Amino acid sequence: MQADKGISSMNQKKKKQLEARARIIKALAHPTRLFIVDELSGGEQCVCELTKMIGDDISTVSKHLSVLKQAGIVEDEKRGLQVWYSLRVPCILNFFGCIESVLEANAKQAREAVGR
Repeated sequence: MQADKGISSMNQKKKKQLEARARIIKALAHPTRLFIVDELSGGEQCVCELTKMIGDDISTVSKHLSVLKQAGIVEDEKRGLQVWYSLRVPCILNFFGCIESVLEANAKQAREAVGR
């Protein structure tokens, strides 16, 4: 409850900024969407190729891509009958590096706890 009181008393500008960050993090909070971002780190992909790699139907993959697009993480370009996706802001990959550092620190802590 104390945390809720802190959020309600913060200024509106800061609150809007944190809400915007949360929307982006929520958009990434699915293994398929993380996979898509990881695949797009190597360059643009058409929705047909992403669908093959993921192994879901095109409507499911399109929904994941829509969530990422609405969050501003990916952008699309229609070329003929195909839609191609790319990372809108490739620096999102820095976030992945940070997550890996947290995972490594957690693993190290777990190994040390077992060793005690």
